[in-house]
Amino acid sequence: MPETLLAARNITKRFGGLAAVHDVTVELWRDRIHAVIGPNGAGKSTLTNLLSGDIAPTTGTVTLAGRDVTGWNPERISRAGLGRSYQKTNIFLPFTVWENIRLAAQSRTPNAARWLKLASSVGEANERAERALELAGLQQRRHQVAAATSHGEQRQLEIAMTLATDPQVLLLDEPLAGMGTAEAERMVELLLRLKKDHAMMLVEHDMDAVFTLADHLTVMVNGQVIASGTPAQVRADPQVQSAYLGEEEHG
Repeated sequence: MPETLLAARNITKRFGGLAAVHDVTVELWRDRIHAVIGPNGAGKSTLTNLLSGDIAPTTGTVTLAGRDVTGWNPERISRAGLGRSYQKTNIFLPFTVWENIRLAAQSRTPNAARWLKLASSVGEANERAERALELAGLQQRRHQVAAATSHGEQRQLEIAMTLATDPQVLLLDEPLAGMGTAEAERMVELLLRLKKDHAMMLVEHDMDAVFTLADHLTVMVNGQVIASGTPAQVRADPQVQSAYLGEEEHG
């Protein structure tokens, strides 16, 4: 059986009388990509925020690597081994690609905010940054200012910054958004490279990419899960076809 690294059990998030996420259970496994799809307003981003600690669930539990992290803040959950990207790219545009990644790596050194610290901790951060730079395929952009890179490269950089924090679990919110064909293909290749050593949850609207990448699919509508299974199982589900995939999936 694959190793479960993150699990949400029966989580619900209510805002007043509205249940943005209702009684949702998901599991993320190492060496598996779990895609969450659904129409706008389905609760996908709220689910991601619940898993990352950006918001706390009203009910239900979240465990990370066997530890109950329900209600932990995002920094604490991140340090426990979870990394995420956002719909809007979150990088330091005036800094070089290398400086962005190194800053992310330094955040994991002891007493990262202190000016006077052990040289060994800097070396460790540099090693993590180098690994992340190589994994993300950005070696040729090392010295380039982030603002001068393409949209696709900026998305790669954000993932590289996440990798520099040594996460076990990656939550990726629309990593292919706004990309052309060539950039999207590079991102798909990157995610497949990362799959072996991570558990990944992917929220994405590009269905071609979803069905290329996903080992498991969860479909949400109105805050609830209407189907969950292999891509083939989900694609053949009449309820999913009616609610989300559309008439082109029939026949």
